[in-house]
Amino acid sequence: MLSTPRGFRGMATAPHHLASQAGLDVLREGGNALEAMIAMAATIPVVYPHMNAIGGDGFWLVDGGDGRPVGIDACGAAAAAISPAWYAKRGHRTIPSRGALAANTVAGTVSGWGAAFELSRTMGGKLPLARLVEPAAWFAGNGFAVTESQTRFTAEKRAECEAAPGFAAAFLPGGKVPQPGERFVQAALGATLKRIGREGTESFYRGALAQAIAADLSRAGSPVSLDDYRRHKAKVVTPLTVGVPGARLWNMTPPTQGLAALLILALFARFKPESCEGPAYVHALVEATKLAFRVRDRHVKDPAYMDVDPQSLLSEARIARLAAEFDPHLAAPWPQPPRKGDTIWMGCIDGEGRMASFIQSIYWEFGSAVVGDETGILFQNRGTSFSLEKGAPQELAAGRKPFHTLNPAMARFADGRGMVYGTMGGDGQPQTQGMVFSRYAFYGMTPQQAVTAPRWLLGRTWGTATTKLRLESRFRAGTIAALRGMGHDLEVAADFTDLMGHAGMIVRTPGKGDAPALLEGATDPRSDGQVAVF
Repeated sequence: MLSTPRGFRGMATAPHHLASQAGLDVLREGGNALEAMIAMAATIPVVYPHMNAIGGDGFWLVDGGDGRPVGIDACGAAAAAISPAWYAKRGHRTIPSRGALAANTVAGTVSGWGAAFELSRTMGGKLPLARLVEPAAWFAGNGFAVTESQTRFTAEKRAECEAAPGFAAAFLPGGKVPQPGERFVQAALGATLKRIGREGTESFYRGALAQAIAADLSRAGSPVSLDDYRRHKAKVVTPLTVGVPGARLWNMTPPTQGLAALLILALFARFKPESCEGPAYVHALVEATKLAFRVRDRHVKDPAYMDVDPQSLLSEARIARLAAEFDPHLAAPWPQPPRKGDTIWMGCIDGEGRMASFIQSIYWEFGSAVVGDETGILFQNRGTSFSLEKGAPQELAAGRKPFHTLNPAMARFADGRGMVYGTMGGDGQPQTQGMVFSRYAFYGMTPQQAVTAPRWLLGRTWGTATTKLRLESRFRAGTIAALRGMGHDLEVAADFTDLMGHAGMIVRTPGKGDAPALLEGATDPRSDGQVAVF
């Protein structure tokens, strides 16, 4: 727990300490939460490159301190050239998961930085964009120490990624997997980040940088064109919201699964047990997850293709009907179709109470594995989530946005506290949000206790094949036995495994009278991150 005396600037949390430090330095210079988050958003793709990249998508929740959050949808759409027939002509019944044909959507996240930068100006922001991307460009050009997780995932994914254009040159220097502690340099990416700072984020889509990106994609064989980039714009949206006892929650609109995250907590609040210790707690959240995922899988897609207002799915009447299906003693059938994904979540709250909850992704580890020769950009494979089957819920269509597991979260409590929280990990994201929020808000754990406590995962993520319920081994043996008795098909995982995602949280309690505000933060021991405060 960290108090914030008058004059302190705020708190940041990220899954890599250098990203947290980049945000902290901006806060030190008088920047606001959005400016700090832009610095973090630029730095994390450099220092955690297996998890995200500027060639991916991003989503923001932003609260200027007035309790009226807005969202930023920075999701890129499918190339205009592609269709199921386009892939069929090339001999594919499904979209390849790696390589140029997997790099089939526009990289949207940098447009989100631009939208956040404009919003920051309405909240007193004054730092130039070049200053915000400076640490990222420095680390890319001069190098940083490789993490154990980068080494591990490079080794694990080498066989399926090495043949993709540009991957070996970027991620296998000297033809070898970089080892923990070695200096890792990305000179071309550093130059691109400097260009973004100098030319602005618009250059990424409609300027000289866009032309370089399009040329890189064309050389690699991707169907995404310069015109696809020119058509792209981030959107400022009204986030989804729902109330639970003592708090109001917000999350992102489709094409993200923010709806599922809100439904899980709204359902759980109706049948939560007295304690978060023991099988009843796990069972209640797991069953809420199953109900929420059923709604998600039926309805959530590109908003342009939805026939229902997603906010209406959070009405009291609909939640009550879903809650009536909960059986406190017996597990419902499972599985549903699994989703996977690799992502980062980061949060920041500044001294004035402005809040930013941000998530950025390339879908799988290393995304499409395609790296631009000139720009050094690693491009996502989010478009592999499209189906080539006619009439499928996520059927591929030119210009359509793909489904996203990404969902940054935010809350305000009746007593004035503000919270940002989130995680990475595909289907695990809304599940982990349910755990960390409920443990803090309903059961009185501190933020760090809520994030550190043993977690579970229902379904598949991080490329694993199983769809069972997996629990970290720190759960009591009696809890595991009782859950099996309820009909849960489960496995026991390691004590602390990043299968459960990399979560984080920041809570701000306003000061009263002469007392300063209080900031409490948490980062996940399963990650390489830290909480930074000034």
